[in-house]
Amino acid sequence: MDMFERLISVWIKNKQIPGAVVDVRMGDRRHIRFSGGHLFSDEASQPMTMSTVFDAASLTKVVVTLPSIVQLAQSGKLLLSDPIQKYVPKFRHDRVTIRHCLQHTSGLPADVPGYRNRYATGDLLREIVEQPLEFEPGRRVLYSDPGMILLGLIVSLVADQPLQDYAREHIFTPMGMHNSSFNPPESWKDRIAPTEWCETGYLHGVVHDEKAHRLGGASGSAGLFTSAADLSRYALGWLYPERYPLLSPEWVKKCFEAPIEQRGWGWQVWQGQEEILSCGKNWSIGSFGHTGFTGCSLWIDPVRELTVVFMTNAVHLGRDNAIRQLRPQLHDAVLSAISEQRSNE
Repeated sequence: MDMFERLISVWIKNKQIPGAVVDVRMGDRRHIRFSGGHLFSDEASQPMTMSTVFDAASLTKVVVTLPSIVQLAQSGKLLLSDPIQKYVPKFRHDRVTIRHCLQHTSGLPADVPGYRNRYATGDLLREIVEQPLEFEPGRRVLYSDPGMILLGLIVSLVADQPLQDYAREHIFTPMGMHNSSFNPPESWKDRIAPTEWCETGYLHGVVHDEKAHRLGGASGSAGLFTSAADLSRYALGWLYPERYPLLSPEWVKKCFEAPIEQRGWGWQVWQGQEEILSCGKNWSIGSFGHTGFTGCSLWIDPVRELTVVFMTNAVHLGRDNAIRQLRPQLHDAVLSAISEQRSNE
């Protein structure tokens, strides 16, 4: 068993996570897959497998919203320098652009007041467009769900179709992501990992994020359900854009040309900074990735041509969990496992 497989098995045994699925690719040379544990913390429940579907939470931002916006820019249907007000006239701030929201430099707050109220009946979009700015746009990075929700809205307005329909037509289907969806069908439920306990039982097959729930299950910030295999395939579109129908190589390059505080367009970018990101400290400079609150993550190392998809339902055990400490350990273990394999060849 590889090092990272042993590590995950210990986490499952110690009830730090109920289960996990990992998909590791090294270009076209290696493909390592692992699944263990169960959908529920109850070990009598269904085991996790490579076909398990997870609520990917904020991975929605880089798997759906980012490529959707860039595709529309690539085709000339919008400019990243366009103000948000051009598409959402009720938005209060005329200096905030699409690029600002894409790079989390808009000045918008991280969230809206009362964001954890899943059953609030107020108009969430109205609350977002009325939010005050916390700083001048472009001055610094503040990770903002409201900014990404606005971008998801702009995709639907420019494309003249719901965000989930655009994603299916322009991302999921062309990339062969057949286990990816917003508001997954009931037929998928038996293989969906449940997330958090709420007053009516575990959230199972319905979005965990409260704002996405209020927006009907699909938003630019959260709502994507997907599998490890689908995310692994999606990552190939970033490693080898010339081969896959996602973005052109020129536009992929643009996403990382001017990172601000380790933030490219959408993605976090590892630049060897003192702050250790979820990929750990041993990945190549220029590696990029993203995480989701529910426990999922995707990291891509373009130098090694390495992708690591780590899928788990960490919030199943509560929001006070160890996932932030576990992720760097996993990514370090993956590098060690790959090094060990090479030495044995």
